[in-house]
Amino acid sequence: MVTFDKYAEYYDLLYKDKNYQQEVEYIHRLIQEYQPSAKSILELGCGTGKHAILLHKQGYTVHGIDLSGNMVKKAKELLQKETIDGVQFTHGDIRTIRLNETFDVVVSLFHVMSYQTTNEDILKAFSTASTHLKPTGLFIFDCWHGPAVLSEQPETRVKRLENDEIEVVRIAEPTLNLNENTVDVNYDIYITDKGSQKITRFSEVHKMRYLFTNELEFVAKNFGLKRLKSFEFLIGKELDLNSWNACYVFLKE
Repeated sequence: MVTFDKYAEYYDLLYKDKNYQQEVEYIHRLIQEYQPSAKSILELGCGTGKHAILLHKQGYTVHGIDLSGNMVKKAKELLQKETIDGVQFTHGDIRTIRLNETFDVVVSLFHVMSYQTTNEDILKAFSTASTHLKPTGLFIFDCWHGPAVLSEQPETRVKRLENDEIEVVRIAEPTLNLNENTVDVNYDIYITDKGSQKITRFSEVHKMRYLFTNELEFVAKNFGLKRLKSFEFLIGKELDLNSWNACYVFLKE
């Protein structure tokens, strides 16, 4: 599984156009709809901590977990700047971590579940979610929607971003693995220092699994979880062949 340690240094710049506030407000509305008394959230795959801190500002205590030590370091640095209580970050593997406490809600955002590329990975991630949920707790996550990936197969994309110090060009070339239900996203990243004009290049391969509702229901059933709703993330419409980003809400029975 990808740990994002090298990627972490440029993560916030690469996703500076990502609307974290909109996503958090959307998750908050889902929680209010299905579990309005919820107060505590476990975030599986917290990244640099932006979702967690914004969720806290909606009134929740949040514990974030991430496999990348560098991501967790950045999340803690952001937390220090915010000077707030009720949020903590832990370096750990969402497939195996056990915190010996339970939460009202478990969330996993920005396709973290699609980084669980084997059946064993998915089973373990669901086990972690279920283990840390209180009865009637919610597991909310987004992922790549299998039917849409197969209908609108991924294409090469180029992203260019900059700040005061550097320019970043990221080229993403996907390879579809039909027999594995995965896509290898081959990233080439070029960083140009604006002062020295020095160019640094590194490459990473992010393997992503596209998922199907019936397989997720089958996995969830093994851990006492029932699907309440599935829809296009942020849009809310029924999943179809154009819905790349699926959102699922599961209830612990």
